[in-house]
Amino acid sequence: MGQDMIDLDTSLGYLLKEASSALRAAMEDALRPFGMTITHYSCLELLAQRPGLSNSELARGAFVTRQSMNVLLQALERDGSVTRPDHAPVGKALPTRLTAQGRRTLERASAAVRGVELRMLAGLSEREREAALRSLRSMIVALRASD
Repeated sequence: MGQDMIDLDTSLGYLLKEASSALRAAMEDALRPFGMTITHYSCLELLAQRPGLSNSELARGAFVTRQSMNVLLQALERDGSVTRPDHAPVGKALPTRLTAQGRRTLERASAAVRGVELRMLAGLSEREREAALRSLRSMIVALRASD
């Protein structure tokens, strides 16, 4: 293998991507019975933890475009999971909030997603889990600092 070639068996970046892909597939499987996508779930979870987020803030938090999030929010409004005012109280942003129905949906989906996470972490000790969290946070900071 050439000096500049990446050995996929030992490349941390490649393994992170593989883990991300496996996590995404497992989450999609867990959310499918609820008729939800990962973006749908992420939106509801973000709103439960940070009520009143705008479309742009939700898009950033769910790693999608503002346009995609707007389409999702319109669907969530129609099905009664979220509510937004007709007019922005300040500026242009419409703060979004979960409804009681949205909270019930989120509770069931969160339990399924938590099961996926527990399965993913099953082979790690508490100390290894803490070390993994520190390592991942450090990697994120390092990559964002170079932007």
